[in-house]
Amino acid sequence: MLRIGIPSAMFYYIYYPMWKTFFEELGVQVVTSGKTTRQLLDNGVREALADACVPVKVYFGHAMALANRVDYLFIPRIVCLNKKTVYCPKFLGLPDMIRYGIANMPPIIDVRIDARDRKDSILSAYYKVGKMLGKTPMHITKALLKARMVQFKFDGLLHRGLQPLEAMDTIFNGKKGYTPGNKKQLKFAVVGYPYIIHDQYISIGIANKLQKMGIDVVTSDNLSPLTLRLQRHEPAKQLFWTFSERTLRATRYYARQKDIDGIIHLTAFGCGPDSIVDRFIQLDNYSSSIPFMSLTIDEHSGEAGVNTRLEAFVDMVRRKKGAYS
Repeated sequence: MLRIGIPSAMFYYIYYPMWKTFFEELGVQVVTSGKTTRQLLDNGVREALADACVPVKVYFGHAMALANRVDYLFIPRIVCLNKKTVYCPKFLGLPDMIRYGIANMPPIIDVRIDARDRKDSILSAYYKVGKMLGKTPMHITKALLKARMVQFKFDGLLHRGLQPLEAMDTIFNGKKGYTPGNKKQLKFAVVGYPYIIHDQYISIGIANKLQKMGIDVVTSDNLSPLTLRLQRHEPAKQLFWTFSERTLRATRYYARQKDIDGIIHLTAFGCGPDSIVDRFIQLDNYSSSIPFMSLTIDEHSGEAGVNTRLEAFVDMVRRKKGAYS
């Protein structure tokens, strides 16, 4: 059976349920690279450009982990999906960076997806992938319908409060018992890019650490596209990078919710767009009474340092809430 590799990084946290279902419905075996590890990150750091952000370095490591295990790598060149904003240039360059930056890689399926080109450009991209694999239009249509249904279910679980890895576990492994919102003492919003927040290694498990401190955690991924679209731009200009714009709108929403006790912006060192996003978030949050912290991570981030900052922030919020009075 043909094997296609999907690196467990970047778009993995948003579209893996759809991609996995699509390929499996076409009779293709999907192979993932698993969780990020120290060795995997070190491999990526060694091969990636020195000035790349840590998520790109991690992506290199995941691609290398799949090199000898699959017939193709699926790295779509996703430019725009909403006709308004585009993805960061690092997303557009991923197929070429992997193809020409690492030796002995398998062929890469790098179909371009740009919703601004034509009305059916997204459908057209999936049909192109199916035809590359020798499938008929009828077969591709059925696979795509099933894939969209699974993605719809995945998005629904996120909007109910589950995080991406929990939602995938629920859909593909039948895991139950994830109960979002346990009404703990405090509730924090962790905003930022999903491929940073939900990668347990590079984020140093920040969401789990907060939950162990007795804090409910919500993220940008728990908000529906409609909720995000309704957030008005005030002091900051509209950003044209999709994930940056999404982070800004999510922060704006959470900063106005009465049940949110603190906001943490998780960002990566070396991320160009985030140098602007973080400043805009601070400007926006000046009008809010919700405590805010920006936490920057990179491949050298130490767990002890992150723990100290989290504990100090949580302690400050608890004091502010009068928990010690």
